Amino acid sequence: MLNRRQFVQSATIAGVAAALPAAAPADAAMEPQTPPSRSMGPAAEPPSFAKLPALKGQARPITSDERLARIEKARALMVKEGLGAIVLTGGTSMVYYTNLRWGQSERMFAVILPAKGSPAIVCPAFEADRAGEQIKRSPLASGAELLTWEETESPFELTARALKARGMATGRVGIEETVRFVFADSVAQAAPAIRFVSATPVTAGCRMFKDAHELELMRLASKVTLNAYAAAYPGVRDGMTPAEYGALTSAAHQRQGFPGGGGAQFGPNSAFPHGSSAPQVARDGTMILVDGGCSIEGYSSDISRSFVFGKPTDKMRKVFDLVRRMQLAALAVAKPGVALDSLDRAARKLAEAEGYGPGFTFFTHRLGHGLGMDGHEWPYLVKGNTLPLAAGMTFSDEPGIYLRGEFGLLFENDLVITENGAEMFTPQRPSLGDPFPGLPAA
Repeated sequence: MLNRRQFVQSATIAGVAAALPAAAPADAAMEPQTPPSRSMGPAAEPPSFAKLPALKGQARPITSDERLARIEKARALMVKEGLGAIVLTGGTSMVYYTNLRWGQSERMFAVILPAKGSPAIVCPAFEADRAGEQIKRSPLASGAELLTWEETESPFELTARALKARGMATGRVGIEETVRFVFADSVAQAAPAIRFVSATPVTAGCRMFKDAHELELMRLASKVTLNAYAAAYPGVRDGMTPAEYGALTSAAHQRQGFPGGGGAQFGPNSAFPHGSSAPQVARDGTMILVDGGCSIEGYSSDISRSFVFGKPTDKMRKVFDLVRRMQLAALAVAKPGVALDSLDRAARKLAEAEGYGPGFTFFTHRLGHGLGMDGHEWPYLVKGNTLPLAAGMTFSDEPGIYLRGEFGLLFENDLVITENGAEMFTPQRPSLGDPFPGLPAA
């Protein structure tokens, strides 16, 4: 069975190569931030919150017709891959195709999407009414068969019978990658003549490429998160904890109409890209790294910013300039037809040339990851991934330099591959001293 990385490294996607226009030089001025007032109480929202716009009305839901079109694309890919059907359980792929939202439990709830014929929904009998409410609002409202099983019956045998009824007593059936092993294995035992394989060529083959509506939602999510960071930034004060700062970012997301937030790491903890449990508080000269996002109609933002409370050191300024150039170097080579790992290579080459190498010594992680309904999804910007870029793919572009015991600096913007190059959803910051110029913005 192919795993996600094997798929994205072996798949081939045609793209049209075109040059990306050269990026404008960054603002050379890097003025230090004057520490904000230190008299503010721990729960106080800074005046910048008053500038946050209400953006809820800008989010347009994905329609059933759009999901039906996704199902038809999935069916075309099933035929191409030689699959008779794919099987989904609760998670983002099920939502992507059907808008059925079902949590994982020991009771299997599954959707069978066949290459031909009507879909089937396998559901615990006592949940049929709840499922029916969702089905009525889904693209499966007409034509799908609801199959129920009692507590003393086997959902796996029911699934095998549903596959057989759709012409799949033998052949190949795809299992979505997040389906629990106990479910996949039990279905395979109930249908031993079927070869069960990964459905990733179908699910990733659809979800890797975002359409205009999906990109609209992702741009909005990025705007909301960057606005939230900008509004929380003036609230940093001497003695503040990461949890207090994180609460400000969450409140700033809510003020705009969406749940979200940003986890913060202070001082030496900023050298851990995903954080440390060691206690820290903000003091003059503290590096702060905030990383988070939000989800709008199922589509995610993932944005990081590093900034200094008070006056940065010359070393911080130097590392800031390097990381800024690393992000731009990756953006400059991003265009259809280019191998994914070329972006990571462009950024890492700069780090090594400045003495921050070799390999993962100081730039400790891959350059970025795919982004969409999941915060991390296919494909990945990492060495060895030779999948060619194609228009509609979306990624994080997040180079960083991490100096253990001192500080870390991480830039993370989200971008889309266009027909002619690449476009970031949010602007790159011009300087260490001005992390959020012109924000919050409507």
